[in-house]
Amino acid sequence: MTATRQVRPDASSRTTLDKAAHENFPVAPFFLPADWRDDLMAIYGYARLVDDIGDGDLAPGGADARHLGAEGETDRLALLDAFEADLYRVFDSVPAHPLLRALQPTVRRHALPPEPFLGLIAANRQDQLVRRYETYDDLAAYCELSANTVGRLVLGITGTTSPERVRLSDAICTALQIVEHLQDVAEDLGRDRIYLPAQDMKRFHVTEDDLARPRAGASVRALIAYEAERARRLLDEGTPLVGSVHGRLRLLLAGFVGGGHAQLDAIAAAGHDVLPGPPKATKPRLLRRTGAVLRSARRKG
Repeated sequence: MTATRQVRPDASSRTTLDKAAHENFPVAPFFLPADWRDDLMAIYGYARLVDDIGDGDLAPGGADARHLGAEGETDRLALLDAFEADLYRVFDSVPAHPLLRALQPTVRRHALPPEPFLGLIAANRQDQLVRRYETYDDLAAYCELSANTVGRLVLGITGTTSPERVRLSDAICTALQIVEHLQDVAEDLGRDRIYLPAQDMKRFHVTEDDLARPRAGASVRALIAYEAERARRLLDEGTPLVGSVHGRLRLLLAGFVGGGHAQLDAIAAAGHDVLPGPPKATKPRLLRRTGAVLRSARRKG
């Protein structure tokens, strides 16, 4: 059996997909080929729904739980188990959830393996069990599941996978995950999660009470600046990925890297005080940073 027809999303799935407009970066920008946009939105819908399950953002007894045969279920681990069981049907039968049915043509068209999709579920399971990270290496291992898998899927659907590109993509994706963590320190703490390594917090004499304040003190600002610089170095390490591809894919990847730099610029412009809310990059800054990445790629290409 093959699956090639585009699946129309129901209202619940449409709500999930509409969240793409609020992400840090355009998920499926207009300049990409239509089939790439469809594939990217299918992957986005999958990743967004997994995160919503892990964050407890699904309405109890709502359509998503009903699709998974878990109506009335509120335990996040149980919902993730049900979602994982439905994911396996993408590869061998017909899944129940509309977003997974929409994902099936993408998986089959590009022969995508289950491991990256399972990684995203594993990351959200980890979120239910691990609330603090002792070292940067511990956090990087989490990013391997929660972010790097998405980059590998983008390489897969664009037919550009190679060991070196995977390495460079991993650096970019880990950086972007760190940027998101820095933007969302207050929101994450509200969920009883801290993605700042405990070793670094101790080094900068930052306590959890410091993170709960309405404004950041000097020690918190110094810690955020340190983590931001780490993310900046990772973006620089991964930037050669942009020059290794061509055409519209180069523009897409430059947007990811430039967007990461622009978000870090916004954090710096806020004096590294992320506690009142996530600093957001302006569109002009995003365009300037993306242009700089493209110019660098052309010089080195």
